[in-house]
Amino acid sequence: MGDKLSLQLDKRELQGKKLKKLREQGLVPSVVYGGQDVPVSTQSPMVETLKIAHAAGKHSPVHLTIDGKKKLAIIKDIDIDPVRHELRHVAFHTIKQNDVITTEVPVVLVGQGESEAEKVGLVVLQAIEHLEVKAKPADLPESLELSIAHLVSTEDKITVGDIKLPTGVEFADMEQDLDLVIANVYEPSALQAKNDAAGGDAEDEAEVEAENGADTPQDTQDGESKPGGKLQDEPKQSNVDANK
Repeated sequence: MGDKLSLQLDKRELQGKKLKKLREQGLVPSVVYGGQDVPVSTQSPMVETLKIAHAAGKHSPVHLTIDGKKKLAIIKDIDIDPVRHELRHVAFHTIKQNDVITTEVPVVLVGQGESEAEKVGLVVLQAIEHLEVKAKPADLPESLELSIAHLVSTEDKITVGDIKLPTGVEFADMEQDLDLVIANVYEPSALQAKNDAAGGDAEDEAEVEAENGADTPQDTQDGESKPGGKLQDEPKQSNVDANK
């Protein structure tokens, strides 16, 4: 874990269509739920909230303060305006320090440009960008890093089995396929042929994100038909919360 992430939230009264006025004032509506507590409608300044959302993602715990009460939570849902690209709503799910929670963490390739493969003109292409792990909040890693510096030829690859999990962290799937390929080495010509066969520029960044299940914005959070919006799912946890 990195530095402690903290955010001050205020309870809010505005709901539904009135949330537009709230956003015009530079505030982000949110909801905090989980456990036996009744969901709380909250709000916070846009700038501070955006910083926390970028830093925490959906894997790092956030220390919330609501009317003087402190809660530990993870971000379960982030709603971004598809046109303005502005933060519209955040759903926080409260957790406990001793809870073992399951969440996705980014897989980060380090040493890009330093491998012998890249130095001779080959291309290292990442196929998996996130993996599910489980751990207590204090043990959750910000990312799973893998060096590609040792890659030399198109016969080389990086698999899930190459990941060294931090102490206290396990793969969420007890039968995780360790042979699953995270990154391959390609000849540029072979990669282009693969793209052409797939119907064009299949490796365009936006398309790769869509194929790998990147978040898509919700239609609206105004309804809040359930905590975090209508597309909200409860996070998985190894222990059974009272709200399940």
